[in-house]
Amino acid sequence: MKILDWYILKRYLLSFFVMLILFIPIGIISSLSEKIDDLTENKVPLEETLYFYFNFVIHFANLLFPILLFLSVIWFTSKLANNSEIIAFLSSGVSFTRFLRPYLIGATIVFFIALSFSMYIYPSSSEDYNTFYYRYLKKSRSIRDTKNIYRQINENEFIYASSFNPNSQTAYNFTLEHFEDEKLKYKINANQIKFNKDSLRFTLKPYYKRIITPTEDILIKKAAFDTVLPFQLNELAPTIYESETKNYLELLDFIEEEKSKGSAYLNIYLIDKYKRWSVPVSTFILTIIAVAVSSFKKRGGMGVNLAIGIVIAFSYVFLDKVFGTVAEKSNFSPFLAVWLSNIIFGILAIYLLQRAKR
Repeated sequence: MKILDWYILKRYLLSFFVMLILFIPIGIISSLSEKIDDLTENKVPLEETLYFYFNFVIHFANLLFPILLFLSVIWFTSKLANNSEIIAFLSSGVSFTRFLRPYLIGATIVFFIALSFSMYIYPSSSEDYNTFYYRYLKKSRSIRDTKNIYRQINENEFIYASSFNPNSQTAYNFTLEHFEDEKLKYKINANQIKFNKDSLRFTLKPYYKRIITPTEDILIKKAAFDTVLPFQLNELAPTIYESETKNYLELLDFIEEEKSKGSAYLNIYLIDKYKRWSVPVSTFILTIIAVAVSSFKKRGGMGVNLAIGIVIAFSYVFLDKVFGTVAEKSNFSPFLAVWLSNIIFGILAIYLLQRAKR
């Protein structure tokens, strides 16, 4: 039976990598044709462009990995079925579960490759990819979410700003609240706060400070006031892709730090954390579905199997995006949002597998 195992395993891995190699040039050409005007307009050096597309390959492979794996398994399994090879295997006394074993071995190999990609390889290239993208290709050049910013900067103090300009290091409609024993002790307001790099101090214009005492409120007003505050303005608005650029261990530390600050973007970071595991795990689920769908001859041949595969693969990606967006914009559990697609398609895989065995 080792001959059968090696035969299917080699087909599994070869088909996946061939599919990946075939689609990468298509992705590069499609991206280049769409962005050539921006690259020309911004006079991007050739070396930077080539390095961007090196990182683009990693980004593209990480993004489309589930779809390409699923389609490659359907493609070569359909060929086996159309050539009556699967019927020959099963007629020789091999159970369907035993027939599935080399697929699961291949899925395990791809799982560890995908895991290393999501944990370390993709994050290391993500910062350069996104820096180039937002500098030259994104119509809106801002790499930060700069509206309605709310942060906890330490155990006792919270800050808020309606907007922040990273270029001028200026925030608007700024508020700092200081609490002790869950009671507000003083509050600072300013229409504008600007960080001065030379003096390493903040200038608040106009400056209002309300000190709250048991007997009265003391109000201090100044046209402008220079002071030192326990944060940096860049902390108000981290880069949009901040979590993507960190390997898994760095991401865990980053999330704990953001939790202590009461970050409004915590759900986004948690989604990224859980996806580092959920996408590689989908290797097993999609492999089982692909084998169950394409292991027997159908009227219409391979084309029908591929059509079914495309519908299932894009349904998986669609649900994953929908649940992720819902979790980002609401209080829906990030863990559930990330794993729900795998749960739904895992149930589908079990059903299709049992049906294929019959």
